[in-house]
Amino acid sequence: MPDPTLADLVLLLHAGFIAFVVLGLCLILLGGALRWRWVRNRWFRLAHLAAIGLVVAQSWLGIVCPLTTLESALRRRAGQPGYEVGFIADRVQRLIFFEADWWVFAVSYTAFGLLVLASFWWVRPCWRPSRPLQGHPGP
Repeated sequence: MPDPTLADLVLLLHAGFIAFVVLGLCLILLGGALRWRWVRNRWFRLAHLAAIGLVVAQSWLGIVCPLTTLESALRRRAGQPGYEVGFIADRVQRLIFFEADWWVFAVSYTAFGLLVLASFWWVRPCWRPSRPLQGHPGP
């Protein structure tokens, strides 16, 4: 697979990660209000918390996201300067990348992470496995 195509796939993976973090919180809050059981799933909630926790830690430690680093390396290896890419890749990049001082990102990610942490209080996860149906022996 050519490097520009791999770079585009990494970019889409990065956008998917961001969507999981941002839309995940929206769905948790909405699902809590609408009593959706799946938003209380402990594995989903722990994965969601771990995802934003990783972003917060990277921002405070000054670590560039590995997906950004990988995408950039693939583009350079393909001879592409900066982010001059195809139409879809360009639109996704414009959506997820912008310029600001490091502290803006660190504070924003931390605030979002605190919201995710607060969602554990607002929409409590189910920590115990669900019981088998009555009369059903279970797994």
